[in-house]
Amino acid sequence: MPGTNPKTYEPAPPQRVAFLGLGVMGYPMAGHLALAGHQVTVYNRTASKSIAWKQEFALTSGPQHAETPREAAAGAELVFCCVGNDDDLRAVTVGDGGAFGGMAPGAVFVDHTTASADVARELHAAAKARGLGFVDAPVSGGQAGAQNGLLTVMCGGDAADFDRAKPAAMAFARAFTRLGEAGAGQLTKMVNQICIAGLVQGLSEAIAFGQKAGLDLPQVLDVIGKGAAQSWQLDNRGKTMAADQFDFGFAVDWMRKDLGLVLDEARRNGARLPVTALVDQFYADLQNMGGNRWDTSSLIKRLK
Repeated sequence: MPGTNPKTYEPAPPQRVAFLGLGVMGYPMAGHLALAGHQVTVYNRTASKSIAWKQEFALTSGPQHAETPREAAAGAELVFCCVGNDDDLRAVTVGDGGAFGGMAPGAVFVDHTTASADVARELHAAAKARGLGFVDAPVSGGQAGAQNGLLTVMCGGDAADFDRAKPAAMAFARAFTRLGEAGAGQLTKMVNQICIAGLVQGLSEAIAFGQKAGLDLPQVLDVIGKGAAQSWQLDNRGKTMAADQFDFGFAVDWMRKDLGLVLDEARRNGARLPVTALVDQFYADLQNMGGNRWDTSSLIKRLK
């Protein structure tokens, strides 16, 4: 990213921040915080990733890496996090060596993990009991959005904590929006994933139909992309789906995890999601085909 970073950062007071979890999303997100001038300490379960990150972003803001989440969070005004699931999130917050134990009263924890609304509410309450803030803030935009600093961030939590976090978070976001109280960010991300599941399945069927009909698919997609069928998925994945290219970062395994959260929540709130449940099973078919790490647009492979 250094030397090729396209992001223009909004002016924000430099802060001491931590970032926990340096996967395909967290690594560039933490990098944008360093490039924006914040003093960043990172933690990753595999320490070699933290060391590599520090070497890449050896800037005047003095990035560091820590051995535990608690050590990373010590002295930080904001602690950002992007890990795998509910259990991972509990481990880096309230587990042994967790960040909550190292944060000073008044500091705010901002969680970008796609997790359950229940764990967001649970950790919000645990943070408040310690005099800390907690914002659930899952993201949309994929690996490219993280690398370019153009993520859409959906937030739940107290307004004051949201306001504290937003200026720094805009280093990696193009939108950082509060949707309501604790858990609202995770519920909004579920709405997002429901939309994507249906759109990708519809696009898969349309492309497979067009290919069977002998049409020039790039031309067809250009035409329908100028009308009511236009979508981000069509614009960014349509031609690659037609070309059997499925290496774009957001894996089938991750989508199944997300849809599992959606379907669990729907069972609790009574929402009827017949198409989402069906597409979840289609993604299970891809896993059985060995496509665990294919991009989610690989749904079309079931139809060929």
